[in-house]
Amino acid sequence: MGQVGIVESKDYIYENVLSDVEGLLSQLNVLKSIEKGSVLVKTNLLKKNRPEDGVTTHPYVVEGVVRFLKAQGHHVIIGDSPGGPFNPIILKSVYEASGIADVAKRTGCTLNYDTSIIQVKPPNARVINNLKLVKAFTEVDYVVSCAKLKTHTMMTYTGAVKNLFGMIPGVTKADYHLKMNDVDNFANMLIDVCDFVDPLFSVIDGIQAMEGDGPSSGDIRELGLLLAGENLFELDYVATGITGLLDSPVNRHAIERGLLVPDRIELFGTNIDGLKVEPFRLPGSTHVNFVSGRIPEFVKDFLLENIRPYPQVQARICVGCGICAANCPPKVISMKNHKAVIDTTDCIRCFCCHELCPEKAIKVKRHPLHRVVFGK
Repeated sequence: MGQVGIVESKDYIYENVLSDVEGLLSQLNVLKSIEKGSVLVKTNLLKKNRPEDGVTTHPYVVEGVVRFLKAQGHHVIIGDSPGGPFNPIILKSVYEASGIADVAKRTGCTLNYDTSIIQVKPPNARVINNLKLVKAFTEVDYVVSCAKLKTHTMMTYTGAVKNLFGMIPGVTKADYHLKMNDVDNFANMLIDVCDFVDPLFSVIDGIQAMEGDGPSSGDIRELGLLLAGENLFELDYVATGITGLLDSPVNRHAIERGLLVPDRIELFGTNIDGLKVEPFRLPGSTHVNFVSGRIPEFVKDFLLENIRPYPQVQARICVGCGICAANCPPKVISMKNHKAVIDTTDCIRCFCCHELCPEKAIKVKRHPLHRVVFGK
């Protein structure tokens, strides 16, 4: 049975967060018998955001994990591969903006600046034969996923498992979006990555979560929870159960592949039956994701072809930075008169543009029939 722990942690009060993280991790059996070694704390640093933006894993949560591991004698490295170009200059700016640089100063841990790449062949993969990873992330003894609980325009939910997509370097992630542009294939790719990386455990920062058009343009939700678990699929299952996001593509495929058995989860800490959490508001893009395998193929094809949501540039907000164009997997975004323009004909609806836009200038546009079909 896999352990999943939950604790109520209402605010980002430094001492309280560190204590809550320590309380969770001290109860995980997996940490009671492992040998000392090097540990990558793989945090969620999607892009250059401040902690109060609710986009990145809060530095106090990361620090709680780092301090616990260092107290056990481990050498700790914090790292991630943000969206877009992957180089030391950008990493430094993201570390500083997100508060992670301060964590390194306070704890004496190491920040990763090595951007070299390695190619591996995951032995149990279903959809990927070759996987490009940040080389430094493969050279540690253990990996820990230190995630942020958010909705996600493509995958409905992002947490412990999805956080490991950042093991893939920079713009290489766009290649995987292009190759795995079907939601089911992308979910299986995320599962392949998680299965190969085989993290020691994960912590999810749900003190302030995100709902709506996450993972970067949604609305902050005061959830007030921290979660931790040894099996990332089980941890995400519990988190999505609490937030009303249970029917996510990764959950469905993890169950189908036998990597997630809900009846075997052993809960500790806060009793989830006593939590009164209104279901999270879904991204405007995700309802079509739930039709696969549940309706006739010709109906599904019609829905996907005709009423699937798409990204739309809000010209009055766009500042012409070009980040969306540079990171668009199918290269359907161009810059005209210092504004982004999207050719939706070949758009794969990965919503990378929406996810990475620093100005929130790209919104999710839904067809009028969407509300008629899905009631949302």
